[in-house]
Amino acid sequence: MEHFLTHTVASNGYLAVLLLMAVGSACIPIPSEIVMVFGGALASAGFAQQALHDPSRQLDFWMIVGAGLAGSMVGSWLSYAVGYLGGRPLIDRWGRYVLLRPHEVDRAHAWFEEHGEAAVFFSRMLPVVRAFISLPAGVARMPFWRFSLYTLIGSIPWTVGLAWGGFLLGGRWRQIERYFTPISIAFAVALAGLIGWWVLRRVRARRLRAGTDRMAPKDQPAPRP
Repeated sequence: MEHFLTHTVASNGYLAVLLLMAVGSACIPIPSEIVMVFGGALASAGFAQQALHDPSRQLDFWMIVGAGLAGSMVGSWLSYAVGYLGGRPLIDRWGRYVLLRPHEVDRAHAWFEEHGEAAVFFSRMLPVVRAFISLPAGVARMPFWRFSLYTLIGSIPWTVGLAWGGFLLGGRWRQIERYFTPISIAFAVALAGLIGWWVLRRVRARRLRAGTDRMAPKDQPAPRP
């Protein structure tokens, strides 16, 4: 994965950063930290000449940041749109097969009304989680402009910080990757654990309801006179 990402960014520059960051914000958790750190490193003159073998191909730091932010917004909007346009109708029709019920979407909507700004803002700075937050925001019908604002201000420290770290480290950019890799793995394991816990809890609740329904006394027919 690292080789693919770095080769793509080195070969295609700003366009690659934009597209990869869009994909990484649209429920496909590619390691955006590699994209931004390596892109920032390519804005460092010494490393750019070493990696690209052509000083004229050195990238501009703020163009890298701009491409990363634009990609994050585009991917987030796509994921939000999928949740907004298809989430509720699909859950109303098929949710029982994936252990979701319509009233739970109503609860999610109410939760996003109260906590959506903080959830979107902080999730944009968390590995793995940042790839998925836009979808539930769309399903919960969080207002679009509010969603966009907090997505942007949450993405700024992530993209600027990673690109700046890569720019400062240059050829030693992998030091940041080595730091983020265990953190990303920890978040992925925690997210998978939470999903597994939620599914197990819902399955047990469904079985309990089914057992209660079977044990409930049925109405006896009235005796004939």
